[in-house]
Amino acid sequence: MLDVIHRNKALSVSPLKVSQTVGAALAFLGMQRSLPLMHGSQGCTAFAKVFFVRHFREPIPLQTTAMDQVSSVMGADGNVVEALRVICERHKPAMVGLVTTGLAETQGCDVQRALKEFRAQWPEYAATTVVAVNTPDFSGSFETGFALAVKAMVEALVPADREHVGLRPRQVNVLCSANLTPGDLEFITESMESFQLRPLLIPDLSGSLDGHLDDAFFNPLTTGGTSVADMQMVHESAATLVIGPSMNEAADLIKSKTGVPDTRFNHLMGLDAVDAWLMTLSAISQQAVPMRWQRQRQQLLDAMLDSHFTLSDARMALAGDADLLRGFNDLLRGIGARVVAAIVPVRSAMTHKDFMAGVGDLEDLEKLARGHRAQLLIGNSHALPTAQRLHIPLLRAGFPQYDLMGGFYRCWSGYRGSQQALFDMANILAEQHHKSISPYRSMYAQKLELQSSGLPLQGSYGS
Repeated sequence: MLDVIHRNKALSVSPLKVSQTVGAALAFLGMQRSLPLMHGSQGCTAFAKVFFVRHFREPIPLQTTAMDQVSSVMGADGNVVEALRVICERHKPAMVGLVTTGLAETQGCDVQRALKEFRAQWPEYAATTVVAVNTPDFSGSFETGFALAVKAMVEALVPADREHVGLRPRQVNVLCSANLTPGDLEFITESMESFQLRPLLIPDLSGSLDGHLDDAFFNPLTTGGTSVADMQMVHESAATLVIGPSMNEAADLIKSKTGVPDTRFNHLMGLDAVDAWLMTLSAISQQAVPMRWQRQRQQLLDAMLDSHFTLSDARMALAGDADLLRGFNDLLRGIGARVVAAIVPVRSAMTHKDFMAGVGDLEDLEKLARGHRAQLLIGNSHALPTAQRLHIPLLRAGFPQYDLMGGFYRCWSGYRGSQQALFDMANILAEQHHKSISPYRSMYAQKLELQSSGLPLQGSYGS
């Protein structure tokens, strides 16, 4: 197991953690005709919406129960019931994802009881699925909130049926962790379809937040993703593929309810991980690996050889959620680089050996990176001031990325995604190396330039 370094600080300075309420809302944004509903104040929802809009650069459907001073003290169950009624009446969503904030959790709300009250008072909206999940933002992180929401959806929508496993022999469930981008999910879909398999992504952000232009002038709901009907067919799949250990609890629940066999991956970055992924798809489909993937594997091998001289023994600093750090750690170790500083926002059940990570904030990362003379920092846009103080470049990865166009869509997975990551890191380090060496300029060359320009010679050059 991974050794986790704990801190003794009484506060966070430059927090690395992103709210688990935001992570849960993102999971519901991967469901078709869905609308996340945050039980909290208007400010909490507005803050989360700013994060989403700046990261994805898209309009984000998000609603709030609008708790105020009175409801925060006297109880806000009525806010939940009324918000659900208005949403169902006006927008008619297929699903509402009800997530709690720190204010609601501190007040002591019981969202499950409020949901029962809504069902009792408004039976005409029974067709709308409502999934409630407790996600206080004073605990956990972006990754754990996403995982809790996925587990809640599995619990609410997947039938407990162990008699129809494999009824759809080409359908494969894929549990996708929070740090997989829409570009990563497109690679997953393309790779599975190349084996004539039908991927059922849970959830599917590649359909709802991939940056496409929709025909409708305005849509208050998500415009793509996994449907409620698809979730109700999970038990008929031939297999379940789990990407990211943060999804393990949801995977355990699917396995206990359906009996569908599963295979679990820490990530899909680097040679070994992608090899294992494609060989698993080959075993499920009983087909050989297509030539396109074999060709891309050879290209990755060549990229590893090309970038090895720059990245070998390079000192890297990592900041982000645990699943993201696993992928980068394996990719960097595979090329010979050293991870000299790594910080995760919360304790996580990691499975790496020979890898030390601290639970902390960006100040902790800065101290570690400075002490070990890190050359490159990998993290989200919040890490930019840290990188500037350390005078090292930042490779943006994770959520949020608000100062980089297209960062939300970048594919890190697969042979080609790993190849591009190696090239980018090598180019960044090579550029920094050239910048660190000032060009030598001879005093005699300057004298000749002055003579040829007809200007008088001054100072140390004489007359």
